[in-house]
Amino acid sequence: MPEAPAVAATREWWRGAAIYQIYPRSFADSNGDGIGDLPGITAHLDHVASLGVDAIWLSPFFTSPMKDFGYDVADYCGVDPIFGTIDDFDALVARAHQLGLKVIIDQVYSHSSDQHDWFKESRSSRDNPKADWYVWADPKPDGSPPNNWQSVFGGPAWTWDARRCQYYMHNFLSAQPQLHVHNAEVQQALLDAARFWLDRGVDGFRVDAINFAMHDPELRDNPPAPPSNRPRTRSFDFQLRVHNQSHADIPLFLERLRALLDRYGATFTVAEVGGDDAEREMKTFTEGNARLNSAYGFNFLYADRLTAALVRETVERWPEEHGTGWPSWAFENHDAPRAISRWTTPEHADAFARMKMLLLVALRGNIFLYYGEELGLTQVDIPFDRLVDPEAITNWPLTMSRDGARTPMPWRSDAPALGFSNAEPWLPVGPDHAGIAVDVQDADPDSLLALTRRLLALRNAHPALRVGAMRVLAAEGDLLAFERRVDEERLLCLFNLGAGRCEWTPPEPDRWQVIAETGAIDGWRLGPHAGMIVKG
Repeated sequence: MPEAPAVAATREWWRGAAIYQIYPRSFADSNGDGIGDLPGITAHLDHVASLGVDAIWLSPFFTSPMKDFGYDVADYCGVDPIFGTIDDFDALVARAHQLGLKVIIDQVYSHSSDQHDWFKESRSSRDNPKADWYVWADPKPDGSPPNNWQSVFGGPAWTWDARRCQYYMHNFLSAQPQLHVHNAEVQQALLDAARFWLDRGVDGFRVDAINFAMHDPELRDNPPAPPSNRPRTRSFDFQLRVHNQSHADIPLFLERLRALLDRYGATFTVAEVGGDDAEREMKTFTEGNARLNSAYGFNFLYADRLTAALVRETVERWPEEHGTGWPSWAFENHDAPRAISRWTTPEHADAFARMKMLLLVALRGNIFLYYGEELGLTQVDIPFDRLVDPEAITNWPLTMSRDGARTPMPWRSDAPALGFSNAEPWLPVGPDHAGIAVDVQDADPDSLLALTRRLLALRNAHPALRVGAMRVLAAEGDLLAFERRVDEERLLCLFNLGAGRCEWTPPEPDRWQVIAETGAIDGWRLGPHAGMIVKG
């Protein structure tokens, strides 16, 4: 069914879009070094376009020492040689646009690499032109750090530097010094970098960890966090982070960024926002028409279970009200374990993956699919001696590692490294991924991959799914029911999130027509991990 002309003509391309996240190291290796690269991505964009998504989001491919795998940027306008060249990037953008795909790239504005030329100059003395481009502070009289702030990856958020005889701040690794984004020159340099990529044809940005971009200039201590039932595995967890993040001036910088993008036309900005105050910050960062277009948090990404109550609580925080921003949702990404391994058991994995995909395409907002999610990729158990992610190494064995969600994309079931590379890949392939590789599922009209294509086509065909209002009708136990509506189109979406059976009957039950379903369904009775969308 084609989209209603009036809706298609007035809707921004990004509103309700499906965006496919590609982790460049893990998508496809074109040169046989075991690491994915930009030409590898370009060669496989036909697969991405076949899904029916609107855009791709590329995780960092910038010049970097890779201490945090690209989120430690050493050159905001450079392509790291392991990923290719700037010409390779231009070719990727050209091919994506030829296929009708927008291109979104990461921007990391809260910190750089300690190998960035800006930081090398800043640390060289206290009076150089970039001396104030990073957050420096004198020690306390006893030589200890300026305050009690802690880093996300554990330990103090301060590292001593003998060149300046001062501490520099870092919210993450010590190799990721904090940019002084209060400084107007720093802001301009970041905007200049954004302009560089906009001039090369990118269609928008995903802004990383933006709530960490500014700090309290008075360097006041953070207060202790109140007692909680949540386990505390990092020193970071023992504080309320009210002074080292979430500064009130961050939205003013975002307004400068938005003004720049607006000059380039139909571009898109989405913020990643984590932390205890994420909901308020996401709404602040997207408030009105002068800030970011959208934001997403970790409501689903860090949830250990998918429940009806979680869905209801999360979506109802984003009502369709004037002044409230437009949400984005992700069940998986590069920072969270694969949802199939978090939310269900192996015997239910296939049914659950299908129901989960139906739920994702039914949500109001933009939706993100993480590479391989369309295949139902599971989390890979990476042995300690193969771990490379600093967070995974630090917290081993307490968490399912981020490495386990970053393993190579399985393209061909009978090929070395499952078609990802002809060399030993940088992370091991999943032992169960051959059976769900792209070539296997391409040949099966009943596969999850085929279902994903049908469901994204359904979302694109129905304005109620793409841009309509959402109202939760029931969220009891494993049963979830909600309505999507726009103009005269009304859809009901029903899901059984559990392994039992449940039933829910709407008013006038005979008026509804099923337009999508998965799992065992008998009338209004839903079997384990079943779901359906009906039209009235």
